[in-house]
Amino acid sequence: MKFTLGARLTAEFIGTAFLVAAVVGSGVMGERLAGGNVALALLANTIATGAALVALIAALADVSGAHFNPVVTLSDVLERRLAWQDATGYVVVQIVGGIIGAATAHAMFGLRVISLSSHSRHGWPLVFSEFVATFGLLLVIRGCSRHRASIIPVAVGSYITAAYWFTASTSFANPAVTIARSLTNTFSGIQPVDVPLFIGAQLLGGLVATAVFARLQPAE
Repeated sequence: MKFTLGARLTAEFIGTAFLVAAVVGSGVMGERLAGGNVALALLANTIATGAALVALIAALADVSGAHFNPVVTLSDVLERRLAWQDATGYVVVQIVGGIIGAATAHAMFGLRVISLSSHSRHGWPLVFSEFVATFGLLLVIRGCSRHRASIIPVAVGSYITAAYWFTASTSFANPAVTIARSLTNTFSGIQPVDVPLFIGAQLLGGLVATAVFARLQPAE
């Protein structure tokens, strides 16, 4: 079944909004309930984010591909799975959806709708972590999509859950989510000044992963 561009953009908007609401909202809830235990708060944040990803991808993959991530969209363009014109719309609604998701989480927890983050995430180790996290994410997506597309929701959710813990940056791996998280001065936030390097590393990681996977083709 082929969906209209309007339906696909709506799915990308809703999916990205709910993803960010899950990231931000679970961060707030985890921090409030953890009693100062940062590891416990991160664990709560991790489980909620991974579970939300599984559910959202499963629900919306048939409509838009369930990118919820400009890097995934760019990779699809480079692999000629998606036209540039459509990709532009995808990226716009992903960014807007992410911002709305952060604002929604704030509203649910009685916080200011928009609050710039003061959570510092600077330093080359964290930037390199974002390259690694995004590279791995794209490899998981591309590897599963070749022959086992049905397991992509679980594979992506599992990967992000793990990457929260094995990367120093806690695996943002998504420019739209990164932008949205700069607008929340809560547990999951990132101060705006750190955003450009994170996004640069994410884009580079996605491009390298796309190029590498293009070489991982079956022998003829």
